[in-house]
Amino acid sequence: MARKKISTTVYITPEQSELLKALHERTKVPIAEYIRQGIDLMLEREKHNLPGQQQLLLNMPRPQ
Repeated sequence: MARKKISTTVYITPEQSELLKALHERTKVPIAEYIRQGIDLMLEREKHNLPGQQQLLLNMPRPQ
């Protein structure tokens, strides 16, 4: 089942737009899907900066 999506506005450079359009033309994958994937990659990379992550690390048992 697809997850519910919300609408938002994102400003990208003309170069990013052209490259995304070219990628879409070749793959037929919606540009919005590429943007969502890019956001997921960035969130994974920066997850250590997200709220609650420090608390999880503090509660983990230390290896012996």
